[in-house]
Amino acid sequence: MRRRLIQSTLAVVLVVIAVFGVSLVIVETRTISSTAQERVDLEAVRLASIVDSRLIGTGSVDEDFLREQIRDARYAVIRIPGEPVVEVGTKPTGDVLQGRATGEEGETVLVEEPRSSVTREVGRTLLIIGLVALLAVIAAVLLAIRQANRLASPLTDLAETAERLGSGDPRPRHKRYGVPELDRVADVLDSSAERIARMLTAERRLAADASHQLRTPLTALSMRLEEITLTDEPETVKEEATIALSQVERLTDVVDRLLTNSRDPRSGSAVTFELDDVIQQQIAEWRPAYRGEGRAIVSSGKRHLTAVGTPGAVAQVLAALIENSLMHGGGTVALRTRVTGNQAVVEVTDEGPGVPGDLGARIFERAISGRNSTGIGLAVARDLAEADGGRLELLQGRPPVFGLFLSRTPPSKKSPGDGDQTVR
Repeated sequence: MRRRLIQSTLAVVLVVIAVFGVSLVIVETRTISSTAQERVDLEAVRLASIVDSRLIGTGSVDEDFLREQIRDARYAVIRIPGEPVVEVGTKPTGDVLQGRATGEEGETVLVEEPRSSVTREVGRTLLIIGLVALLAVIAAVLLAIRQANRLASPLTDLAETAERLGSGDPRPRHKRYGVPELDRVADVLDSSAERIARMLTAERRLAADASHQLRTPLTALSMRLEEITLTDEPETVKEEATIALSQVERLTDVVDRLLTNSRDPRSGSAVTFELDDVIQQQIAEWRPAYRGEGRAIVSSGKRHLTAVGTPGAVAQVLAALIENSLMHGGGTVALRTRVTGNQAVVEVTDEGPGVPGDLGARIFERAISGRNSTGIGLAVARDLAEADGGRLELLQGRPPVFGLFLSRTPPSKKSPGDGDQTVR
């Protein structure tokens, strides 16, 4: 591209120089020639006037007097009636310019000048024009190189940016070049980079959330299947198989919820449900794991509470808190229910060492963990709680008390004038 820009600019300049330069040379040559001819004619008239004055005053004209009147390297011939011809100067050879004049006393004056003087003057003029043309070409080349670099370098940068985007590096460069068209392309590439970065972040977050949310129900399901393999009693096998099937249904609900949130994280399926059912379900699922660790899991507090939310999501939140107590806590885990204002609260506590003071304010941030774990369990639980209008908080650090707050008022249906907003 640089070469084409330089060649095109140079071609335009050469065409302009050729058109206007040749015309200027022709005009200047004719002007110099006509000026030289006029100069010779005026010289002849001047000599004729001087000869007239001399004849009137003294009656004679000598060669010495006329030699003093001749300017430059000119040659003059004066013919006076009845007098010898007077020649002054050296007669030029070759092509000459001639000027003639006739005086009042009948004398004639012929002045000759070599045309070489005109040629030298034309040559000087042509040299000046040539130098100006050369300077114009040099200036045009430098300008073309500057413009080519100004246009080609940004295009190279934009090509590298597009290549980086294609290779999976979505970092925007925020670099502008002072050319509106190129800056517009840079804006579009930066916007695309930001969108791609958001998409990649969302996909990575979905993968992390999916792996964490699926791990808990799969662990519970595997425990139930182990119970089945360890017993020969048909009634126990039937009971455990029924529980396993219900866990498979909840696992399917988790997958559906993950897919729904990946398409539209604002979508929710909050309904009014019995909080006791979800709590007892989680206690039944986690009791074998706690029994295996020599620990207990119990429930207490106000019974027969109804709450608004997605039962599957609430179960996932409680499962994350129960698993967190199993991994990091100690002693008996208690799920207590109570009512505060228009909210139902489920508190999950244990007898362990609690949350370190330096992690208390950041416990719900992703990648924050007090032990060697993924650090996303509580973050996912908080997101699930907030998706249905609830919230998850750390109420006390030592002993640890986590509180899940759920509304008890069903969400209002959207009216035609509400647009896309939902009143809760």
